[in-house]
Amino acid sequence: MEKKLGLSALTALVLSSMLGAGVFSLPQNMAQVASPAALIIGWTITGVGILLLAFAMLILTRLRPDLDGGIFTYAREGFGELIGFCSAWGYWLCAVIANVSYLVIVFSALSFFTDTPSLRLFGDGNTWQSIVGASALLWIVHGLVLRGVQTAASINLAATLAKLVPLGLFIVLAALAFNYNKFHLDFTGLDLGVPVWEQVKNTMLITLWVFIGVEGAVVVSARANNKRDVGRATLLAVLAALTVYLLVTLLSLGVVPRTELAQMRNPSMAGLMVELMGRWGEVVIAAGLIVSVCGAYLSWTIMAAEVPLLAATHKAFPKMFARQNKNNAPSASLWLTNISVQVCLVLIWLTGSDYNTLLTIASEMILVPYFLVGAFLLKIARRPLHQAVAIGACLYGLWLIYASGPMHLLLSVVLYAPGLLVFIYARRTHERTALLRQHEKALIGVLLVAAIPATWLLVR
Repeated sequence: MEKKLGLSALTALVLSSMLGAGVFSLPQNMAQVASPAALIIGWTITGVGILLLAFAMLILTRLRPDLDGGIFTYAREGFGELIGFCSAWGYWLCAVIANVSYLVIVFSALSFFTDTPSLRLFGDGNTWQSIVGASALLWIVHGLVLRGVQTAASINLAATLAKLVPLGLFIVLAALAFNYNKFHLDFTGLDLGVPVWEQVKNTMLITLWVFIGVEGAVVVSARANNKRDVGRATLLAVLAALTVYLLVTLLSLGVVPRTELAQMRNPSMAGLMVELMGRWGEVVIAAGLIVSVCGAYLSWTIMAAEVPLLAATHKAFPKMFARQNKNNAPSASLWLTNISVQVCLVLIWLTGSDYNTLLTIASEMILVPYFLVGAFLLKIARRPLHQAVAIGACLYGLWLIYASGPMHLLLSVVLYAPGLLVFIYARRTHERTALLRQHEKALIGVLLVAAIPATWLLVR
């Protein structure tokens, strides 16, 4: 009998997927583009928006507990088979590329302990030694998840608690060292030469990425012990992450002035910890970064493997990916995911290329499913409160897509187009003979046509 996930395991899954590497670079990233005044406004907007999205997920788990495939089934139920498939395909691709980045970051962080001016062992995470190490970690986690999602989730809970230790230590020390005069220095950012509202928009380009993973509990809702825990876990994790992000960002500006913080090398939290506790501060943060990224990688592996399984179960992905092993782990889906990650790691080493553009484009593909969550709730909501939450979540979803850049949305068509072949093949494996609707045929046509200029732009 399969063990189910409780509230603590679900909350840890969501929190761990959001708190990855980004939080350790957040002080410098934010100080570079915004003043304290802009940061307060920016986090307020982001906080309200992400809470509306979390509430929308909570409400949907209550209104439609039968839809236990998460954001994929919301898109499919509300807007048809093709939209549902595109939601699952985009989410899965984003998860694969995110996992590649986590593996690279782990070994880039390890270089802090191993590399010297005369020895470049792990470098930026793209040396052959890093790729060998990343591959080993990839298949260790693969074996772990094959033992059952519950086992992996239990380890993830421990990793989440471990990553909160250095973050909590930093927050406590920064609060004790906080200097209001440093914080209030150039409060509106005159030195930046940019109006406050422009600074606010610039913070959005950072804050919109740090909450990716908010849907973690919804994705694995089929494995929840109590369906009502899915919404609770999402809300609890969002509140915890928002608190950590707020404190880390704002307290940092009271430790060193904004102009000095903006010049710090990332992960900037390490430099701040040296200010707070001496040279051991760097070691604490480097170790915390490695634990944090490993935890986030484990969370994203669970979520990435779950999506093709759910999509295959609902006849959107090829039938073979619906297989589970004796431990009820999504074995076929996990093999697909991790072979894809392995191929990407080898390509990074062979080409020495910068995959950040691809990561940004793939991340854009996760924002569309977020918008569809709000849109589906708006479609089925009957109570005024539910409708208000749905409208708010839709507006936030649209804002995220706009803030991240419409050009990246166009470029994402390059990644959607090959998925159409998978969609057509999946229909054959499930012996689906029903004809596509007119709007679905029109969407396929639009995607294929848009793929031509999008490919040209990407190559340029």
